[in-house]
Amino acid sequence: MPWFRREKAGIRTTREEQNEMPEGQWVKCPDTGEITNRRELENNLLVFPSSGYHFGMKTHQYFDFLFDDGAYDLHDTDLRSVDALDFEDRKPYAQRLERAVEKTGQNEAAQAATGTLGGHPVSMAGMDFSFIGGSMGSVVGEIVARAIKRAYTEQMPLITIAQSGGARMMEGALSLMQMAKTSAHLTRLDEAGLPFISILTHPTTGGVTASFAMLGDIHIAEPDALIGFAGPRVIRETIGSDLPEGFQKSEFLQEHGFVDMIVDRRRMRQRVIQLLDLILETE
Repeated sequence: MPWFRREKAGIRTTREEQNEMPEGQWVKCPDTGEITNRRELENNLLVFPSSGYHFGMKTHQYFDFLFDDGAYDLHDTDLRSVDALDFEDRKPYAQRLERAVEKTGQNEAAQAATGTLGGHPVSMAGMDFSFIGGSMGSVVGEIVARAIKRAYTEQMPLITIAQSGGARMMEGALSLMQMAKTSAHLTRLDEAGLPFISILTHPTTGGVTASFAMLGDIHIAEPDALIGFAGPRVIRETIGSDLPEGFQKSEFLQEHGFVDMIVDRRRMRQRVIQLLDLILETE
């Protein structure tokens, strides 16, 4: 999958590696080259203090700072993907799953939780790029779908945090079906008149962008996040012309109406609370 890789100065790195904060006591900003202490960066929600560069954040870290007092109930942690197609490329899919579980300590690339945010009961689903690139397989789709169902069944707002390389092609059509399933559940949420806030982080691409991530009532993006369907190289080769600078970054999408607002992660919780207060009070 060449769109998952980038070559620079003879060094090949995966986008998963680029999205994670490097190990060590000191961390360098990829944009400016400045260095800061890891503890200071963690206390700053993995946002580089001087430049505002946003490192990738795991699902539970989003839950910890978004939910009131960091308290929430996790759901569907017993769901696990299986290799229904006996898929193998560079290594068997079953081995990839086993390695991802060991690496992340999670059952899948998505987690769902309920709790309160600003005193409002909410259903939340978040994705984690460190688990096979945050790809949406059948279990990820089921976890997100159940989070949506939980919202309209228990009459509470829905919040999703997208962070994905797209559909998990090791599952073939089973993966692609999750786009329709999550979208169908969102129709039920809309019929119930309940708000859906979609938070877009770096990267949000592929089938996730083409389904639930862009079906929110309000779309909030983190700064400088890559948001799109196909990668820039694929689009350039398809249409045969150069593309506008930064055309898939959150700032460009806000300018063209695909994103409602760009919010620094350090102010995300307060902004979402303000929106919930406004929407629910109006209702």
